[in-house]
Amino acid sequence: MGKAKATQSKKAPRGGVKPAAGSFSSKDRILVTGGAGFIGSVLVGALNRWHGVDRIVVVDELGSSEKWRNLSPLAFEDYVEAGDFYGRLENKASAFGSFTHVFHLGACSSTTERDAAYLTRNNYGCTRQLAEWALKRRSRFVYASSAATYGDGASGMDDFSDNLAGWRPLNAYGWSKQVFDLHAQREGYLQRIVGLKYFNIFGPNEEHKGDMRSVVSKAWKQIEETGQVKLFKSYHPDYPYGGQKRDFLYVKDAVAMTLHLASSRKAGGLFNIGSGEAHTWLELVHPIFEALGREPRIEFIEMPEALRSQYQYFTQAEITKLLSTGYRAGVTNLREAVMDYVSHYLVPRKHFGDGAGD
Repeated sequence: MGKAKATQSKKAPRGGVKPAAGSFSSKDRILVTGGAGFIGSVLVGALNRWHGVDRIVVVDELGSSEKWRNLSPLAFEDYVEAGDFYGRLENKASAFGSFTHVFHLGACSSTTERDAAYLTRNNYGCTRQLAEWALKRRSRFVYASSAATYGDGASGMDDFSDNLAGWRPLNAYGWSKQVFDLHAQREGYLQRIVGLKYFNIFGPNEEHKGDMRSVVSKAWKQIEETGQVKLFKSYHPDYPYGGQKRDFLYVKDAVAMTLHLASSRKAGGLFNIGSGEAHTWLELVHPIFEALGREPRIEFIEMPEALRSQYQYFTQAEITKLLSTGYRAGVTNLREAVMDYVSHYLVPRKHFGDGAGD
């Protein structure tokens, strides 16, 4: 299934990422849920191109979306629709054979989704089922938690903390992720698995996400169509327009961190996946204009009332815990990352794995 298998040459990608040698081998067999999605498809591509691994089973829900385009350049063993996968797994634990690693990145990631029952079934129920299955079969289990579990950040964003119940997510999505974190902690297996709290990730293969894609993707489209970018006004006295700060991380770095933790058997628990540095929206969008050879034109617009109570004005990942596991690949400079994304993927309409610098 997927692209015909071929000998994969291990390449050092553009963007500053230096994949660890020997982390994975052709003997590994890997399951990736959400493997057609944004981070999941780049992870599959990184296993192909950085580590020469293609014994991969991809699970996702393609529907009528354009996610299938993310899979087109990639090499994998099989593709299974999520509904079929979980049903078959429940009926027969050995239905798909054994895996050395299970990356559970499939979820409803919409921060505006209000159907809490749906989010609970999808983001908690499926994660619980898959984690228990993986642990029984001694597969290395790595799953996507979320930085949204931290809420507004008033109580800090410390991934060393064991006080998981002290966080107060601002939306149902963040809460649905927190429920599994708490379950894993209560059952005593959180330290045997790895949960990833992704911050603001951007990069190739996110175009199918529509309104949930990054500001880089949206801003590039706006510039292409209108010559300018629209950003939300600030409603906080400490942050000027465009001065709101977030921890932005290139997807190549996010995947490098994910693969590092998966291959570090002593690593366990929850980990922040971010750059460790906060940047303003202006610092994010200026390199887009630069990559396109245009002068910056920015219009500040009103934020919808429904979003104002949930809006985060400052996020910054503390990544000391990640670094303590031996992660040494570094983090791509924000300007370099944005320009790489725009120049090698957005403008030429390329996906990760197309050879556009990955």
